[in-house]
Formats: sequence, structure tokens, C-alpha cells
Amino acid sequence: METELNRTLNQIRTTLSHRQSPQGSPEANSKDSDICPYCQGTTWILDAKTNYVTPCRCREKTIMDRRLRFAALPDAFREMELKTFRTDIYQMPESRDKIKGACQVIKTYLDNFSQMQERGIGLYMWSNAKGSGKTRMAASIANHLMREKGVQVKFSTSLNIIQEIKNTWDDKEKKSESRLLDALSTAEVLIIDDFGMEQLTAWINNKFFQILNERYINNRVTILTSNIPFENLEYDDRI
Repeated sequence: METELNRTLNQIRTTLSHRQSPQGSPEANSKDSDICPYCQGTTWILDAKTNYVTPCRCREKTIMDRRLRFAALPDAFREMELKTFRTDIYQMPESRDKIKGACQVIKTYLDNFSQMQERGIGLYMWSNAKGSGKTRMAASIANHLMREKGVQVKFSTSLNIIQEIKNTWDDKEKKSESRLLDALSTAEVLIIDDFGMEQLTAWINNKFFQILNERYINNRVTILTSNIPFENLEYDDRI
């Protein structure tokens, strides 16, 4: 009886046999094309002699592109890296000490991310000073997790989440509120920027509880940035 793996491999082979040139040569494709000349966009290479399928060199880039699209990081933050985060731009010695301490905590967290993820432990980063680097740091963490750990990350501000939920009420939208909430609840890592900055209502409180509670009971990592100390958030005790 054919296994699921064999069926998948056979489907790949069938697709490749139709899309690749007989020699599998890159010359078969236009130099100006965005399609990989080696695999013709399938991300797999078929050896015609052995009928054996191997990943193409472009596969990791394709996977990374998908992660970036899913993450929805703002363009300005897509190249942010932890190693380029500068602490010398903070003028006050107390501020420099605080950010260095925060960077040390974050490095330790990421070095032990497998254990953190297994237990569903996230981060809450806050500073009441605007422009203190919270969003930049959060974006750098997102890029590190995607590139170095191969983790699926979703990035959004709390205000955008609320607006996206409201957008699903429009009949012109093709997505439903339940699908959006499911995407936010099931992402491996969810980063919510500027948490607590929205004008709190019972409806907003319930929506964030729905998202965060679903993530909590399933041990999914949530990382939050805010201008407000955790104990001063206006959300109810459930959150």
C-alpha cells in the first residue's frame, strides 16, 4: 500500500517531469526570469537517472520569503539584527545600563529558546520613553527567530490587530474574523507591538483575552512591547 510520503514524492516527481527541461539545465529558462532556473520554481531537483528528488538550492530562500510574508514586518524593520543594536546612542548612564541589561536577558532567552518555547515562555518589554528602541528590538528578535531558529513569527501592533478584526466585518473582505483570530492564536510566535496603547473597551479586552488565552493554554510564545509597566495595564486580571 502506497504511503503518504510516497504519494507526496510521486506528486513532486510528476510536477518536476513536466516543468523541468530534459537535462534540468538552467539554460532552459530565461536569464531575466524570477523563476529558479534549476528547479523551475518547484524548489525540488529531480535526478532523471535515479528518479531521486532532492531540495533545490533556492528552497531555503523560498521558505524564508514565506516566513517574511507571514510575519508582516514593516519594510523598515526587515533587515534589523540583534548584533547591530547600538547601546552607545543612549546618553544617560542609567539608560545605557538598563538597555545593556535588557540585551543580556534577551540574548539568554534566545540562546535557550527551545526550552522557552517548550514551556510557552515569552517576553514583556516596556519603556515609557518614546523612541527607546522597543519596536526595533522586537523586530530584531523576529528576524533572529525566523532566520536562525526557523520559527514562524507573526508581528503586529495591537491597534492593527483591532483594525484587522473590524475589517473582516466588511462584506467586501474575503476573510472571516474567526480565521484571523485563528492565525493570531496559532502562530508559533506572536509579537504584539505597543500593547495597551489602544483605548480599552470590554470588546477589545475580550478579543485580546481570546487570542492570548488560546496561546497560553497551548504553550505558544507571545512577545509584547509596551509603554506601560505590566502591573499598570488596564486589562482585567485574566489577561
